[in-house]
Amino acid sequence: MVRRLLASAFWALSPWKLVTEPAPQRPALLIGAPHTSNWDFVLMLAIAWRLQLPIRWLGKHSLFTAWRGPMMRALGGIPVDRRAPSKVVGEVVERVRSGEVFGLVVTPDGTRRGHSHWKSGFYRIARATGMPLVLGYVDRTTMTTGLGPILELTGNIPADMDRIRAFYADKAGYLPENRVEPRLREEEAPPADAG
Repeated sequence: MVRRLLASAFWALSPWKLVTEPAPQRPALLIGAPHTSNWDFVLMLAIAWRLQLPIRWLGKHSLFTAWRGPMMRALGGIPVDRRAPSKVVGEVVERVRSGEVFGLVVTPDGTRRGHSHWKSGFYRIARATGMPLVLGYVDRTTMTTGLGPILELTGNIPADMDRIRAFYADKAGYLPENRVEPRLREEEAPPADAG
């Protein structure tokens, strides 16, 4: 109840407008893109709390040390030890099998400049768990944010990414200069030698 009230107050006072599809009714992987600023975290919470969507999100394990740990976990955080990232997939699969309904928020493009590609972890997690993708977005040019369409991945990486690129083509992010085109390095892998 408190979270819904906070979200209502945020959307009443914020210059941002919530333009969204309904929240998924089963476990889903939510893409947060273009992820160009740490302010996206506030928008993500406001969207989830307004839609009453339980969320989980992945963060580097150092965010969960000392006094920040309990707060980050209460906000849905799952610590990721980059030395053993495969443990995350197992934990997500276990949550799905237990019947927990949640949106797992992943930001494949990161917030730092200099990236040329999205990281493919979101794709691998979605395929391993069978979770659909929900395309969440932030667009500074229209001052809108929310959840877009739900996509089922086919395993055809270029075709799946073409659908993702089409949705994000006109989305600028909070800091448009930091936007990264939705493209995976795996799309550019040379074809297998047929000979």
